[in-house]
Amino acid sequence: MENDKMIKDIGELQGKLLVFGGCYSNLQALEKLQSIAMDLNIPAANILCSGDVIGYCAQPEATVKMVRDWGIHCILGNVEIQLRDGAADCGCDFVEGGRCNVFSANWYPFAQQKISLESRSWMEKLPDFIRFSYAGQRVLLLHGGYDVTAAYVFASTPWPVKADQLARSESDVILAGHSGLPFSQQQAGQAWLNPGVIGMPANDSTTKVWYMLLETAPNGQLAYSHHCFSYDHVAAAMHMRKAQLPLPYAQTLETGLWDNTEILPKAETLFQGLPLDLHHLGQQVLENPA
Repeated sequence: MENDKMIKDIGELQGKLLVFGGCYSNLQALEKLQSIAMDLNIPAANILCSGDVIGYCAQPEATVKMVRDWGIHCILGNVEIQLRDGAADCGCDFVEGGRCNVFSANWYPFAQQKISLESRSWMEKLPDFIRFSYAGQRVLLLHGGYDVTAAYVFASTPWPVKADQLARSESDVILAGHSGLPFSQQQAGQAWLNPGVIGMPANDSTTKVWYMLLETAPNGQLAYSHHCFSYDHVAAAMHMRKAQLPLPYAQTLETGLWDNTEILPKAETLFQGLPLDLHHLGQQVLENPA
């Protein structure tokens, strides 16, 4: 694990939880998610964000302010760490010289210029991890990986890699972000759950974005479900064009397709353009180990 990581323990949570990540400065998506949470009667104390509030889109300061004012639980993403520390790049661990790396030389300085001192001060207080108990399970919210904030963990990442991080973090369930793609996996009474992100579509040829709900099943076990929603992506893309941010990212908001798959393993690359059906799985229950 990287040195000097801060873990915040928020105790036991009860009731329905909403988990999301990757706002990416997409204010329109965040506004829609807040309205969904209100419709579901989920209070701010039961909402968790896995970081990267700031990113590719055009309204970084307004997005941070909304998260701050909402009062939800939030951890540091790699972008917040870099902005907090005054670093020269986003720390996204993109391919050196790749398209995402080149694009970040545009949107990251833009975010640096727009973020207020008040928002930077807020970032300085954010933890790297949030720990809590829920439905009898030890749950850890992290950004990318337990050891490296900007680590990419996908559905195709071998389970032993995930199991090792679950074991060393002394967790039954890890809620993660960063990779941009929603997925959920469980084995032997443990689970790695990624709600996806709300700031960009999931490379599935739709403009919808993703979040996750956690609930307690009738048998008392932890249950989880994936959900997607539409929002005013046209307005979000328009703001990006006005700000002269990378056009391919604005087009991704409109097409649902990523400009490139540089960060993706082969397995995830093969699914580009195929609509995800995770929400059709309904509620899944964490099974007791055999």
